[in-house]
Amino acid sequence: MAVVDVKNLEGKTVGTIDLADAVFAAKVNPTLLHETTRWYLAGQRAGTHKVKRRGEVEGSGKKLWRQKGTGRARVGSIRSPIWRKGGTVHGPAPRDYSYRIPRKVLAGALRSALSAKLAEQKLTIVDSFALESHKTKAFRKMLDTLATESRTVLLVEMGETRNLELASRNIAGVKRVATTALQPYDLLRHDGLIVSKDAALRLSSALNPVKVVTGTVVGVPLAQIAPAPAEPVTPAEPKKKPRRKATKKEA
Repeated sequence: MAVVDVKNLEGKTVGTIDLADAVFAAKVNPTLLHETTRWYLAGQRAGTHKVKRRGEVEGSGKKLWRQKGTGRARVGSIRSPIWRKGGTVHGPAPRDYSYRIPRKVLAGALRSALSAKLAEQKLTIVDSFALESHKTKAFRKMLDTLATESRTVLLVEMGETRNLELASRNIAGVKRVATTALQPYDLLRHDGLIVSKDAALRLSSALNPVKVVTGTVVGVPLAQIAPAPAEPVTPAEPKKKPRRKATKKEA
């Protein structure tokens, strides 16, 4: 288990926390980080690009001159793509750039990004984000104490804190996300990472790929788990033969 110090908002150490090695001390996989970054940026594209084609530009559909006898090249419309102010061929059209990736790929990328932050000593865990005021000035001083060498900071919390939302939304380079909306792209884009204690425990539990440990089930030894009581076995009833319909002679 990775042991990380827990600090308060004044920057003083108030305790420690044990985090799963499979989540915060895993091997960094650059391939997963690259794939999830491409997936996230593709989903952010609006896809509203559009060009006017030959049938959408202004202009008459009349043939400009006769087909033969003028000595000039034949032309059928002023809206031809080879003419000035004509339509555009093979241009972009509105489309959706988003696609799906496996959930295990996203979870593996989150483990790699969190492990990289802890290895670079850019992960700070605070006991809570319970701010006394919503003023940005006081929150800016708190950031200077907790993340002195980081120009951009990502804040990860469990629930919604109104004072934290108001105090951090007007600072450039600071972003606040919940544990359920955490993306590897946000972890890579921001230099510093400040996580609340509850959020760190939630990430350590939710992203841990090892749910059943050898000899234990969720931390409980297998020898202490009592077997399920055997259900009584009832004898099966004999099947009854269907009655045969009487024939006309027997009737």
